[in-house]
Amino acid sequence: MPVSIALLITGAVVALAIAGGLIVRAQDGRRRSGGHLAVRSEDLSGRSLAETATLVQFSTEFCARCPQVRRLLGQIADEHPGVERVEIDLTNRNDLATRYHVLQTPTTFLVDASGTVLSRWGGVPQRSTIEDALANVLTLQPQEQA
Repeated sequence: MPVSIALLITGAVVALAIAGGLIVRAQDGRRRSGGHLAVRSEDLSGRSLAETATLVQFSTEFCARCPQVRRLLGQIADEHPGVERVEIDLTNRNDLATRYHVLQTPTTFLVDASGTVLSRWGGVPQRSTIEDALANVLTLQPQEQA
């Protein structure tokens, strides 16, 4: 094989790898719908769902970005009455990763009082997107009580 063709193939592979990396990076931390998932209370390590909303973080022992998300979710939960934060360690619970379609850690779910997943984020979410999703839940809450 001529050197020029080998260099061309190598350049194409590098360009595809860079493009793929940029696409994956652009998706990191974006809010998505929860689909048709519902969190089971028995999967919450002995904790129960909050009366308004629960921020569920899926992490592992070796997750480098999980402590940052843990602090962020803890701050948000502390600022809103009726909102709790629960962390699920997937290190020894691969069944939960499969059940909830978690492909990366950290992954965060916003769950309502019935366990329905309203929103999800893969990677490190921005505080503003969590606050926006949570505001939707908090504004619906008084209407349901009336």
